[in-house]
Amino acid sequence: MIEFKKVGKIYPNGVEALKDIVLTIEQGEFIAIIGLSGAGKSTLLRTINRMHEVTSGELYVNGVNTRELKGKELRSFRRGIGMIFQSFNLVNKTTVLKNVLTSRVADMSWWKALLGLYSKEDKLIALEALDQVNILEKAYTRADQLSGGQQQRVALARTIAQQPLIILADEPVASLDPITATQVMNDFKKINKSSNITVI
Repeated sequence: MIEFKKVGKIYPNGVEALKDIVLTIEQGEFIAIIGLSGAGKSTLLRTINRMHEVTSGELYVNGVNTRELKGKELRSFRRGIGMIFQSFNLVNKTTVLKNVLTSRVADMSWWKALLGLYSKEDKLIALEALDQVNILEKAYTRADQLSGGQQQRVALARTIAQQPLIILADEPVASLDPITATQVMNDFKKINKSSNITVI
């Protein structure tokens, strides 16, 4: 559960992005936040995983006051929240599978991560995630050889492989054509229903 209790956010330049937000989102819900450009949609999303600090009020995620998290606790907390961006954020010159496997790095020792020594379990999780978004056949294709819709599916698979409780999607289909956007949104809905992952 995500609870905003009179949450406010004022940026250093004085812009008030959020004011007294009161909102409760239950686990497993599929929520769309709609508003004009500059209304604070991205800010609201990014306060949930503490990419942006709130200025006032309290924000609870699964009973945890996010303002109190520091260091390892904060990193562990963020591990349970996947983030998907409009720009996909893929490593273009490597394979789709390796892109998805990057979501497993946080659970590895630093030297295994450095050498890219992923376990068999990690590879199976990554392949299963690709299968869930119907792009398994592209596992060994370079990311820069994919269409925009396929790249966004890879970004979604990478997030699924992270095994989060929550997925935050910041305008995930804004750069896609209407047909592809509908297909990608259907993938989000499918993951939401099949895995009980909260999608915002």
